[in-house]
Formats: sequence, C-alpha cells, structure tokens
Amino acid sequence: MLLTLPLSIFNFLGLALYNLYPGAPEFKGARVNDPLICFRVVTKGTCPDLVKRNVERNINICNGLGLSNFIFEIVTDRFIGLPRSPSVREIVVPFNYRTAKKTLFKARALQYCLEDSVNDLKDEDWIVHLDEETILTRGSVIGILNFIAKGTSSFGQGVITYANEEIVCWITTIFDLSRVGNDYGILRFCLKHFRKPLFSWKGSYVVSNVGAERNVSFDFGIHGSIAEDCFFGLMAWKKGYSFDFIEGEMWERSPFSLTDYVKQRRRWVQGITLTFFSKDIPFKQKVGISFSLLSWITMPLTASNSVLAFLYPLPMPIVFHFLCAFMGGVMMFLFIIGALKSFNYKRTGLCKFLLICMASVLLLPCFVITETCAVVYAFLTFSTIEFHTIKKECRPNDDNFMHGQHTICNV
Repeated sequence: MLLTLPLSIFNFLGLALYNLYPGAPEFKGARVNDPLICFRVVTKGTCPDLVKRNVERNINICNGLGLSNFIFEIVTDRFIGLPRSPSVREIVVPFNYRTAKKTLFKARALQYCLEDSVNDLKDEDWIVHLDEETILTRGSVIGILNFIAKGTSSFGQGVITYANEEIVCWITTIFDLSRVGNDYGILRFCLKHFRKPLFSWKGSYVVSNVGAERNVSFDFGIHGSIAEDCFFGLMAWKKGYSFDFIEGEMWERSPFSLTDYVKQRRRWVQGITLTFFSKDIPFKQKVGISFSLLSWITMPLTASNSVLAFLYPLPMPIVFHFLCAFMGGVMMFLFIIGALKSFNYKRTGLCKFLLICMASVLLLPCFVITETCAVVYAFLTFSTIEFHTIKKECRPNDDNFMHGQHTICNV
C-alpha cells in the first residue's frame, strides 16, 4: 500500500513549492541571434493529413513569434509528400535500415536521424521532439527559447495538456488529467530541484542539445525500444547531463478509445519493465522508476485491498491511516489540478467546468480499474512486446507495414 508514497511526496512537493499559475512565459533578455531549432516529428506516415495540418499550424506559431532560425523535420516510414519549403525537411527511414544494436520502432527512426549521413545539425543546435499530434503554443516556444538562452542544461521538458483540441473520448481525457498533474508535480519538482529525471521522462516536448543527444544516442537494443523516452532520459542522466523544466505548455490529445488507452499503458508497463532490467543502466538511475514499476505490479492487489479494507477493516496504526489518506488525497488533487489546468470555465461554461472537476474525482475508481487491466494485460502478454500506436485521426488506421517498425516482436 505504501509503495506509491515516494511518488506522492514528490508530487506534493512539486505542487506545493511552485506556483501553479505563473502566468504566460515572456522572453527573458534580448534576442540577438536565435539558435537553430529543429522541431522533429516521428510518424509512421499513416496520418499524412494530420501531419501536414499540424506542421502548418506549428510553423505559423513560430512565424508569429518572429522565429526565423528553425526547421521542421518529419521522420517517417512512408513518404508523405509535404510541400517543399526551406523550413520543412522530410526524412524517410529506409526499409532496410538497421542500427548497430538492432533497435526497433520509434527509437530506430530517431537513431537514423543521428547518423552522420543524415544529420545536418551542428552540435550547438537544438532539437525539440514532438509527436505527430503535438501542437506548439506561444508559451511553449518562448519557454524553449528561454531554456536555451539560460544555457545551464542539455535537456529540458515541459507540461502537455490534453483538452485544448477536439475531445474524442471524454473518459480517457479525464483519465489523462492525472498526467497533467504529474507534469506540474513530480516532473517539475525533479527537474527544477534535482535537475534529473528521477521518476519519469516523456517522449514528446523534449528539448535536446544536438551534441548531447548524439552522444547518448537512441541505439539501445530491444530493451530500450519500447519505452525509448524513459530509457533515453536515464542514459543521459547516467552520462552526467543536466536537465531542467521548461515553462509553457504544449497540446496533445488523449487516446480515442479505452482500448487504445489500455494498450498504450500496456506498452508503458512493458517498456519500463524492460528498462528496469537492462544492464546498461546502473541501479542508481533506476531507483525512481522502481517505485513506479512496483506500484504498477501491485496495483491489482492495491485495487482489491481498497474494497476489502472497507468491507473487513483491520486495526492499523494511526500513522498508516494518515499516510494512506495522504496518498489518496494527492492522487485526487492531481486530477483536480489537471482539470483546472486543462479546462477554462470561460470556454466551457461554469456548470460544465464544475462537472468536469467533480467527474475527475468520481471516476477515480474507474481509472484504477482501467490501469489495473492494463497492468494485467501487460504481464499476461509479455512474451510478445507490442509497440501499439494509438489513433491520432478520427478514422480507421490498421497499417503496420514497416520492417523494423513492425508491431510485435518476441523477447
């Protein structure tokens, strides 16, 4: 029951010690020579219209801020045919490309971009990693420029919210409110205070110095192919690089169905498990994810115990009750913070806004059950590791065609 206590403590510190409403980021200092920023999007190429729309939107955000020294690199398995432009480069990963360690999936594509024959960037340039549905905001671009100008860290990350675009599935969007709360809590505290990704590292809204990223690389083998983001963060920490938190949020969308949601979480559980058992990362760097992993593994017991403890209460020390109440309170507060930061009552209306805030707490048992199903599913199917790509457009997508980017592999 107390395995999630470290996560709760660090989330509480992040929410309590830092301003939750710092205001929109503004440029710090004079902008003389903006560094070259490469916004890198990795896609299978099965949603070309989505990629084209979002690239155009994101370019408009950059142009609106007077940004001139930037490029969007679209790394794809299938040729998309983006309009020719000095600010857009389309990179098609060859069918027969293999890394030295036979890395698969998204990590394989990211490693291809770092090859000497493909990479056009200099070591002092910067990469901003985005998913194909990620939308930049004015605040996030300003935050990135401020982070780069600060010059104290090689890697940075910020907050992603999931309710600013069209909401396809309300229940998964409400479930993802906890991720927003985690970004403002544990992620922000660890990156600001310790300058290390102690518990987590996401795969999008990642800002990397090119020289540092090439040194760390994405060629991790199969153990780093499923949760390549987590593996990369821990490897960069192992190599002594510094991290920081970036002000300003980006926008994405939650899975379009509970099936996609469960499969997404299943991949995370399997990927972090493989990361934990990798011999390439010392245990020092894996202490944080070990708590996350243990809390996942024991979630079926925790969920059932919550019911049994209510039906058949046992005498427990007061401190135990206090800690359990603290962990439950922090979890609820993560959802509430996620709702407050994701929705605006002026946009939704006050009644709907309050209903969403209440629903984020009332649906907490459903969230626990769904996460438990994902964990059980992950370990029942561990012999075949699946890199499930969730739907990003409101249309069927059943294409899994790339060798080396295929969906299932044996471990």
